[in-house]
Amino acid sequence: MRSIANLFARSPFTPLRKHMEEVAHCVHKLATLFEAVYNQDLPQVRAVCQEIQSYEHEADRTKNDIRNHLPKSLFMPINRGQLLEILSMQDTLADNAEDISVLCSLKELTFFPGWKEVFDAFLKKNLECFDEALNIIKELHDLLESSFGGVEAEKVITMVERVAFTEHEADMIQRKLLSLLFNSENELSVSTFFLWQNIFEKVGEIANISEALANRVRMTLELK
Repeated sequence: MRSIANLFARSPFTPLRKHMEEVAHCVHKLATLFEAVYNQDLPQVRAVCQEIQSYEHEADRTKNDIRNHLPKSLFMPINRGQLLEILSMQDTLADNAEDISVLCSLKELTFFPGWKEVFDAFLKKNLECFDEALNIIKELHDLLESSFGGVEAEKVITMVERVAFTEHEADMIQRKLLSLLFNSENELSVSTFFLWQNIFEKVGEIANISEALANRVRMTLELK
């Protein structure tokens, strides 16, 4: 297996991509998690939660490895602060997925009639937004080869704008979902109401953080 130091020798963005792909393991596992929630299979929910925590731990190890081996060279194509900021945003996505899994594992939850279809659309849109941000991180090496300009830079800017639109679509679905939640508040205990509210907000954060990450990459381009 290549060490992080060796990956830096190829491109400073190769370790970032490796970390983001590990973050993807955490985020993509949420679809399996919520299928178990829908089936009211609490043991399976807790098993998936442990898987996500394990993936998050691996991503944390890679994050720390990157920080420990980040070159201090003045000839990096982006400065250390920019790279560490992108790394931190990626880390937040893994932490957020872990938080969602823990919230879902606290007690058995029930989808009310009419919730699942809207929630499925909400989760799908957030995962779509994450995947769009993931694809931007995968493009960074090609951007380096094009000196952060030309057709490749224009392509990434278009991808960033797409992330923003997908985040907007996720927001629209979240409003509908929250409306369903508040319409059901009399049928829920206070603890269950706030648990669902926190879960919905955490899932919505996937798109919010993905958009912020995409914008951070765009700011890096504009500084060139």
